[in-house]
Amino acid sequence: MSDEIKKDSYSAESIQALEGMEHVRKRPSMYIGDIGVRGLHHLVYEVVDNSIDEAMGGHCDTIDVWINEDNSVTVKDNGRGIPVDHHKKEGVSALEVVMTKIGAGGKFDKDSYKVSGGLHGVGVSVVNALSINLKAEVHRDGKVWQQEYERGKAMYPVKSVGESKERGTIVTFKPDFEIFTSTLEFSYETLATRMRELAYLNKKLRINITDKRTKDDEGNFISESFYSEIGLSEFVQYLEGTREPLISKIISMEGEKQGVPVEVAMTYNTSYGENLHSYVNNINTHEGGTHLAGFRRGLTNTLKKYAETSGQLDKLKFEISGDDFREGLTAIISVKVQEPQFEGQTKTKLGNREVTAAVSQAVSDMLEIYLEENPNEARIIVQKVILAATARHAARKAREMVQRKSVMSIGGLPGKLSDCSNNDPVQSEIFLVEGDSAGGTAKQGRDRNFQAIMPLRGKILNVEKAMQHRVFDNEEIRNIYTALGVSIGTEEDNRALNISKLRYHKVVIMTDADVDGSHIATLILTFFFRYMRELIEAGYVYIATPPLYLVKKGNKREYAWNDQQREQITAQMGGGVTIQRYKGLGEMNAEQLWDTTMNPEFRTLRQITIDSGTEADRVFSMLMGEDVPPRREFIEKNAIYANIDA
Repeated sequence: MSDEIKKDSYSAESIQALEGMEHVRKRPSMYIGDIGVRGLHHLVYEVVDNSIDEAMGGHCDTIDVWINEDNSVTVKDNGRGIPVDHHKKEGVSALEVVMTKIGAGGKFDKDSYKVSGGLHGVGVSVVNALSINLKAEVHRDGKVWQQEYERGKAMYPVKSVGESKERGTIVTFKPDFEIFTSTLEFSYETLATRMRELAYLNKKLRINITDKRTKDDEGNFISESFYSEIGLSEFVQYLEGTREPLISKIISMEGEKQGVPVEVAMTYNTSYGENLHSYVNNINTHEGGTHLAGFRRGLTNTLKKYAETSGQLDKLKFEISGDDFREGLTAIISVKVQEPQFEGQTKTKLGNREVTAAVSQAVSDMLEIYLEENPNEARIIVQKVILAATARHAARKAREMVQRKSVMSIGGLPGKLSDCSNNDPVQSEIFLVEGDSAGGTAKQGRDRNFQAIMPLRGKILNVEKAMQHRVFDNEEIRNIYTALGVSIGTEEDNRALNISKLRYHKVVIMTDADVDGSHIATLILTFFFRYMRELIEAGYVYIATPPLYLVKKGNKREYAWNDQQREQITAQMGGGVTIQRYKGLGEMNAEQLWDTTMNPEFRTLRQITIDSGTEADRVFSMLMGEDVPPRREFIEKNAIYANIDA
């Protein structure tokens, strides 16, 4: 049978059931990561991945996603439609096999899909198992086929319910409240961010998303349509919107090396950071892996060779390292791997060894052509590299100081740190507190057994605008490294943060509930995102939420965290109330701070998570960079969520 015939033969025989679904409802976290907000949204991604697979195979060019009024989600594509014919081995329709057997799907048949998305291949069957109800509708061969399910079990055999000239699959599901006990509320922003990302990663695919729960000022449902004609280059342009470019054009390439399709887009800007985002089969591999190693190798070797040949390094008295070639670099690397092997803590690190050489060769070929055809821009890039190398030498002593201090004994801890007596990191927490005054109150109000207090003096350094040696030179930042007990890795592991000796598993940012406090919290979060991202990804970083008001009437006292709560409490208490507005943490006494903000029984901590590394990169760059108009636009758009003092 020819390859062409095989490619188009998508039938029941293409569907392979790998194993049963018994454990999905008992252990959902094994399949979707967790049963919180992230796991809830992962359900949508799994359904969309099926449609993306059709697009990657050239069978689909439009995907529609709706968040319905009842918080169910509908995903529609114009692909070939899931096969509905009889599956010989399973004895039921192929659609029922896909929907009720874990791991079943055409993506396991290499003749149907060369590569596919989806992290673990668990597919839509897991979504079905974790939904209170799910409806699948297939438009195929001139007919409309339908089947409905309750908690993963088919309510009736697949049946024809009409005729259709269209083709494709429509899946509507509602997550099960027995599984997702903390929330069933989908975030439009989270889903839209992922759909935008997928549109950039799959050029010429249109993805529409609509929120039927919310209308705009004109009475229309909130919606966005994402489409990219050229793919990754436009993705890089989107991310670089608030940074000052060093070169005028995005460097891009697309090709296949050793059977691995590779697509890369990159550029340089005037910043000092390195922003690399890597994907395998549309999965954001934020832990990196062999494809990222290949990119770094290809970039370093090719640029170094060009710089040496051009004579620009002749007067340099020290060696240039790989780090220097990546300062101010933003790059997106996307590869397609037929059988990806994932490893790492969150299974988002590519382990396929053959991919390293393929990506390295592809990047080398791309860069050699670019540097030869663009000598002026090549010279600018090399000058940036030389400046980075010079600054790195200045940074080395500062970094070594951090390394030395971070491995010292308790006696070497910062003088301002009031440590806790518990030595178990799992039980211990540290509060990074704005200012000595609030720090003093927090020290008096804390539980010394498991709560440590680290006062920070004013606003810490804005790391978004600072060279690396200035970051490591900064006393407040050095104190944070030392207090936490973490250290900086080597160039070989991309300066990864070593958190094996982390002293606290809760790092709580506690600032005033005003504009200045929010700014300080954002500065600290920017530092964590750029230099201690591993702590955020491990779920160790939190923001405390002190109250805004104390409402008093006689001996009765109640706290309010927003204006709405204040009004409710005031109405309940009746006339003669006194309202105290807390301008800062220092205005509370120790007992009040403990009761409202530090006592684990009553406090509210907001855990910091990263739904999308690319979007977080863009937002931090916008908020803390030089470009004012986009920052103003962002604040105005999100002002409803902010507490702004008059």
